[in-house]
Amino acid sequence: MALEQVLAELEARVGSEIHLSDWLPVTQQRVDAFADATDDHQWIHVDPERAAAESPYGGPIAHGYLTLSLYPMLRGLVAETPPFPGVRNVINYGANKLRFPSAVPVGSRIRLRATLVAVESLAGGLQITESAAFEVEGASKPACVAEVLMRLYF
Repeated sequence: MALEQVLAELEARVGSEIHLSDWLPVTQQRVDAFADATDDHQWIHVDPERAAAESPYGGPIAHGYLTLSLYPMLRGLVAETPPFPGVRNVINYGANKLRFPSAVPVGSRIRLRATLVAVESLAGGLQITESAAFEVEGASKPACVAEVLMRLYF
C-alpha cells in the first residue's frame, strides 16, 4: 500500500477508535523487571507486604511509566507485520499530553484503547497523533491517558 493510500485511509478515520487491544495481566514479575530496568524500586511497586500494609491501594501498583511503556506492544506496533502494508519503520515520536488518573494494581489486567486524532504528511512518511487510554479491567477511569505521536516511514 502506498503512502498516499494510507494517508487517505487514515484521514477518513480521524476521530474514530482505531485500536482496542486484548487484556494484559500486570504481574509482580513485570513490575519488578521494570523497577530493575529503571532503578525505581519504590516500595509501593516492589514490596507487596509493605504495600498491603501501608499503601492506600491495598497492595503494590505498577509504575505509571511502565503502563505508558506498554503502548507500542499493546498498540501492535512491535509485531512482525507492520500496521499498514508498505510501512518499513514505526518510530515513537513522543507525547503531547500525559496523565495518570488512577493506579494499576498488580494482578489486574489492562488494555489500550486508541483513537486517531490527526494524521499529516512528512518527508517519506506520515505522522499520526493518537489519543491513548489505558483501561484497568473493572475500573471506572483509565490508569493512563496520553496523546501519542508516531511516525510511519514507507
